[in-house]
Amino acid sequence: MGTRSTFRESAMAIGKTFRYRIALLVSIIFIVPLGYIVRFSQGFGLDWLYDFLGSVAYEIFWILLVAFIYPKASPLWTAVGVCLATCAIEFLQLVKPPFLEAARATLVGRLVLGNTFIWSDFISYFFGSFAGWLWIRALCKIL
Repeated sequence: MGTRSTFRESAMAIGKTFRYRIALLVSIIFIVPLGYIVRFSQGFGLDWLYDFLGSVAYEIFWILLVAFIYPKASPLWTAVGVCLATCAIEFLQLVKPPFLEAARATLVGRLVLGNTFIWSDFISYFFGSFAGWLWIRALCKIL
């Protein structure tokens, strides 16, 4: 009888993890185009706002992706880790070794590594990490 309840609990945990990952995947599919649309929008003289919101979406994307890969990880530590990593990437923009410059010359490299250090990006990283933390925390609660 104990084996049967253990099996049932394991199956329920697997089902919950599966639903969580599906919700994360749907969230990623939503946030990526939204981030690009916002980042590359123009008009109304609000380029700083579009850049800010695009960076927030970038941060949320990475949090969702890490949570998708490691679904058992703490939402808080996932958000903190991604924030620290993106802040480190921002600081990497201050150095210009040939291998980083070669990577930044590609579209993917430019999108991931960026090419211009801006102090104000840290604000959007912190805000995006907080929003991403709330997002995955909400997913954990509703599933």
